[in-house]
Amino acid sequence: MGIFETIVIAIVEGLTEFLPVSSTGHMIIAQHVLGVESTEFVKAFTFIIQFGAILSVVILYWKRFFQLNHSAPPQGSTSIGRFLHKFDFYWKLFIAFIPAAVFGLLFSDAIDAMLERVEVVAVMLVIGGIFMLYCDKIFGAGNEQTKLTGKRAFMVGLYQCISMIPGVSRSMATIVGGMSQGLTRKAAAEFSFFLAVPTMFGATLYKMYKLLSEGGTELIMNNLTTLVIGNIVAFIVALLAIKFFISFVTRHGFKAFGWYRIVVGGIILVMLLAGQNLTIG
Repeated sequence: MGIFETIVIAIVEGLTEFLPVSSTGHMIIAQHVLGVESTEFVKAFTFIIQFGAILSVVILYWKRFFQLNHSAPPQGSTSIGRFLHKFDFYWKLFIAFIPAAVFGLLFSDAIDAMLERVEVVAVMLVIGGIFMLYCDKIFGAGNEQTKLTGKRAFMVGLYQCISMIPGVSRSMATIVGGMSQGLTRKAAAEFSFFLAVPTMFGATLYKMYKLLSEGGTELIMNNLTTLVIGNIVAFIVALLAIKFFISFVTRHGFKAFGWYRIVVGGIILVMLLAGQNLTIG
């Protein structure tokens, strides 16, 4: 994989990771168009450059990401209650992260097996797209006064588990989860970004561990420049994509993304029916 292919795939990752359009589906099309063979390094590359995308969230929202709750805790709070109140933001992230961590570890092999089925990605893109055409009507615009409680954070975490089905989109699942709990589109999208940090970081570390334990150290060291370039590009593009998405979805909702998913899923299905050999990662 040359520099050009590295940059293009990193751009695709940065653009689609935080949008509700499935980065996996776009990776399939990008790799096919570029003629990139699905080697062990390419599979690792698509996971490792997620770190650049994750970093964009931390940088863009650093004031909110590195924060403590300095408001007065509820009267009668225990010492544990006061502690949790102070670290309220991180506590809710942890609660929301738990379901994906448990399901991911328990069903890792099954998820990897599904990931190799391109037709599953295509079908879920279309189904998710149809759902997004109507999700604004189903959940409404949300309420600015609705606060993200621990229970609501956990429910968002359960929704995130649905995204383990390739093609669903982690972003779509968690945003829909937030809207189902009464959050506004903007609040749901922002919590989705925050939740991506521990979730994607954990998934990336796990994939790195598996790769290194299977003797992939030399593979990574021989392609270190490619990985650095990929992460830098993914970081810059994701930064821009997040800013665009928040502005767009606040004003226009999700219908455009629904139609877009249907088109992308349709393209993949047509390519499969035409006998194209499509692989993931």
